[in-house]
Amino acid sequence: MHTHIRSESGFSLIETMVAMLVLTVGAIGMASVFLYGMQNVASSPNELTATQKAAEAIESVFSARDSHTITWAQLRNASFGGVFVNGQKNVTLAGADGIVNTADDGAVESVQFPGPDQLLGTGDDTTQTLTNWKREIKITDVTGDLDLRMVTVTITYPAGSVTRTYSLTVYISSYA
Repeated sequence: MHTHIRSESGFSLIETMVAMLVLTVGAIGMASVFLYGMQNVASSPNELTATQKAAEAIESVFSARDSHTITWAQLRNASFGGVFVNGQKNVTLAGADGIVNTADDGAVESVQFPGPDQLLGTGDDTTQTLTNWKREIKITDVTGDLDLRMVTVTITYPAGSVTRTYSLTVYISSYA
């Protein structure tokens, strides 16, 4: 009578633990990517608002030049004899001159977002006052050219627990 001893092969406990560790690290990595994506989705309305407020400020500067509301010499920051306040300022409505970031600006601005039905102008819309938002318009001369200036609008805004910044830079000439 012969007895055959069969070799049983399989996974050892250590191999199983290593495989579980690799899967856990992968799952945690996927969860962090998911969390990062959700944070970006949650802050996207603020990012869109920041880009719009920067574009509105640029349009305000060009409009003031084109309508001759201010002279080319006044199209500077206050520290250089212009009408635009220095440094960051609350995002407010334009004053009587129709130009943002000047001394006569009005109340803090607010924006309206669509509610759960995703339609703007219905009863479930929400209004966000931009109380923690700051805007800075910095106007500098381009070296060697008296008829060209660089305008940089920087919007600083809250995005969850962090503060983000959006900047938009354009060039403006004295020729309308």
